[in-house]
Amino acid sequence: MRLPVTDLSNLAMGLALCVGFIVALFVGSLLVPGKKQKGAELEDGERLTYRLNGLPLFLVLVGTLAAGWYLEVVDLTLVPEHFWGLFVAANLVSVVMTGWLYLRGTDRQRGVRGLVQDLWYGVELNPRLAGIDIKMFSYRPSLMGLAVINASFAALQYEQLGYLTTQMWLYQAFTFVYVFNYFQFEYGMLHTWDIVAEKFGFMLVWGDYAFVPFAYSIVGWYLVDHTEPLPVWATAALPVMFALGLWIFRGANQQKHEFKRNRDVRIWGKKAEALDGKILVSGFWGIGRKLNYTGEIMVYWSFTLLSGDSSFVPYLLPSWLICLLVHRAWRDDRRCRAKYGELWERYCARARFKMVPFVY
Repeated sequence: MRLPVTDLSNLAMGLALCVGFIVALFVGSLLVPGKKQKGAELEDGERLTYRLNGLPLFLVLVGTLAAGWYLEVVDLTLVPEHFWGLFVAANLVSVVMTGWLYLRGTDRQRGVRGLVQDLWYGVELNPRLAGIDIKMFSYRPSLMGLAVINASFAALQYEQLGYLTTQMWLYQAFTFVYVFNYFQFEYGMLHTWDIVAEKFGFMLVWGDYAFVPFAYSIVGWYLVDHTEPLPVWATAALPVMFALGLWIFRGANQQKHEFKRNRDVRIWGKKAEALDGKILVSGFWGIGRKLNYTGEIMVYWSFTLLSGDSSFVPYLLPSWLICLLVHRAWRDDRRCRAKYGELWERYCARARFKMVPFVY
């Protein structure tokens, strides 16, 4: 698929679509009903309140786009048509938001790491606007944007061919379930490292608004013109790989979340076991220390293998993800070792593997 060169009109349309999408989701986050829930306890002892309405907001978005497409008042092919304009606009939004976060953050808390580091890592832990946690909100344009871009590639293929290939059908099913499941499990994000400990600066802003929607959709971009029949073995095996990876990824995160909420929770039919009542060693967490990362990598490999072997381009995504998550596993291990000391050593002796049992 040839994507258009960015010119001023393309950039203007991309900027209008990008900003309009973000604003619409922000307004929707204010208006759509959702359960309120306390987040994890922060270092200062505070527990912030979040409105978890990501799933109904996502369903409203999907329903609106589907109805608009059916009634021919929404043209999803505008997204690939203005792809580079949207990408440049997302980068501009990231830069402007980073500057705004830095300026409002320094009004509340003086940066201590220097200008560059404060811009990169951020100054505030949980910046809020109109009662909405901006860091938590940013997962919405990120993943909902990814879903819209993926759907736009299906719309473009249908417009060009009059049908969708098997691999495009599977890709749309995989990515829809992945995003739907994220918002179904949105409450689990309240206890993640990103929300609890990472300040909100350019590193996370750019990742949410520019990198994830545009880089994570690279397989869908490639599949528009990749129409060779998918082998029967791949048609049967890749859904199994996706389901297994998602089960490990979400299952591990779910077990940890439920344990943090209730230390007496049952995992795989047994009461949860924890070292000194602190570190979970039941379920996935008794097998490996970062199997949730392994499951996520499996999910993205199931996406990528749909593209076959005629190009290396789609394989850039899972390759990058492996590097990212292996490095994050190392960071997590270092942080936990500093936090728990000897208890972490005992845990490592119990759960000997990080990401791949008997290998790593």
